[in-house]
Amino acid sequence: MRKKIMFGFILIIGVFIYARFGISAIEQKKKDELYKQVEIFSDSLAIIQTEYVDEPKPKDLIYGALKGMLGSLDPHSQFMDPDTYNELKVDTEGKFGGLGIEITIKDGLLTVVTPIEDTPAWKAGLKAGDRIVKINDDLTRDMSLTDAVKRMRGKVGEVVNLSIMRESEKKILDFKITRDVIKIKDIKEVRILEDGIGYIRLSEFRENTSKDLNIALENLGKQGMNALVIDLRNNPGGLLDVAVKVAEKFTPKGKMIVYTKGRKPSQNLEFISKENKPILDLPIVVLINEGSASGSEIVAGCLQDYKRAIVVGTKSFGKGSVQTVIPLGDGSALRLTTSKYFTPSGKVIHGNGVNPDIVVEEGKIELDQNEKLKAENKDNIFEELEKKEQVKQDKKFEYKSDNQLMRAVDILKALKFYDSKEKAQKQ
Repeated sequence: MRKKIMFGFILIIGVFIYARFGISAIEQKKKDELYKQVEIFSDSLAIIQTEYVDEPKPKDLIYGALKGMLGSLDPHSQFMDPDTYNELKVDTEGKFGGLGIEITIKDGLLTVVTPIEDTPAWKAGLKAGDRIVKINDDLTRDMSLTDAVKRMRGKVGEVVNLSIMRESEKKILDFKITRDVIKIKDIKEVRILEDGIGYIRLSEFRENTSKDLNIALENLGKQGMNALVIDLRNNPGGLLDVAVKVAEKFTPKGKMIVYTKGRKPSQNLEFISKENKPILDLPIVVLINEGSASGSEIVAGCLQDYKRAIVVGTKSFGKGSVQTVIPLGDGSALRLTTSKYFTPSGKVIHGNGVNPDIVVEEGKIELDQNEKLKAENKDNIFEELEKKEQVKQDKKFEYKSDNQLMRAVDILKALKFYDSKEKAQKQ
């Protein structure tokens, strides 16, 4: 009886593999090895069905097997049951209840890619690179990304307890974070800093980011911008096509922005700049850190390769793989890593990240007493309401205490000085 069941499973699975993946085209040796392993799987399945203490449901066995199989590939591939797949579709709307952190599995540990700015996780003090070892009463050892997300999401206003291992602290830190509705704003800050140096902070690449960036650049241009800082620190990425549009804004038309390579020719894609009026004469510094991932690494890597920007900060996260969601017949889906990103010069982003041209560690600059008094008494300088409002914004965004940003400003000042000197010599 068991042999008949086993034969049936082998036949069904073999036909499925043949029809789905075209196994007849694979070398004979590989085909034989695959059938050998399928036989072990089907034999185990038949034994479980007949010998297990309680009669298991076939669906539970297959779902469990698929979860294990996808989970063994890499941290970003997963099998999604219908409920999980529906949750994924909700995520793309950009508004949800949770803590406000991007997570992944790195070195086998649940790891914070970055806390999203102005969310509960950001305000609580979570940092990129933090290892989440416990969620409420559950240890995260062997916990999948999907399970971790489910545990951290829930009703707005409820508290989630996280135990964090932070390497710099060399101890376990406990956080109590209250869930809130997470609304993501793609562009957080647009302003002229000093000496015509513009500043744009991109927090994520979403549907309207490219359009918002154009408006920001136009406004800064009207204010006399002659250099630009693009801040991609703690930017976890977002939509690939939007990241490409951002990069091509500063890249010559017809140039490669990024390309992907997989096992199949259909997975090898090239993204070429189509921008008709790119900005090519503006000195640029791009700021990155370990919380910069995916789309932000594409932008930084592209502008670095073409020497369109000087990349400053610390090495980025190194998340450069492409996941394709493949729906299945019963409402479930496979989320499968199908290719990896490469910068125009051929550098692999995944696992390596983008190395800055100039390494500047994160830190705060202590303002001297005169600077502090000047900041505190700015309200006395202006009498008009509009100017007072600008002062409030300046207090909130005190960029002179940001070590990495001030280094970017100094670099752009030096570039502008060198450029003006070179032009004067030619005249």
